[in-house]
Amino acid sequence: MDDATPSAGPPGPDAGLLDEYADRVLSVAEGIPPGRVMTYGDVAEFIDRGGPRQVGRVMALYGSAVPWWRVVRADGRPLPGHEREALEQYRVEGTPLRATTAGDQRIDLRRARWDGSGDGVEGHI
Repeated sequence: MDDATPSAGPPGPDAGLLDEYADRVLSVAEGIPPGRVMTYGDVAEFIDRGGPRQVGRVMALYGSAVPWWRVVRADGRPLPGHEREALEQYRVEGTPLRATTAGDQRIDLRRARWDGSGDGVEGHI
């Protein structure tokens, strides 16, 4: 993930809320155990705020500081442009993968998806 920064300009009325929202999203990402994943929508549902696009935006802007490969697309495909790095992390962590008919690797969401229970996120939020 790139270390992009938001565009400069005066803070809007929701500037403080964005920071709190981003902190919550990043805390969830940080708390996902190795070998497990949550979709962007799962993260939004877990914190009961926003949606997949908002979570994706936070991850695109600030996600390089957390295990970004553990927050995934709903179809299980690795993040475009970061496939090689993500797949290496999945292999190191033992994340369940599956091969598609085209021979691509995807996350086996039925086995790898984490619901936020147990060790991990609860200690961060």
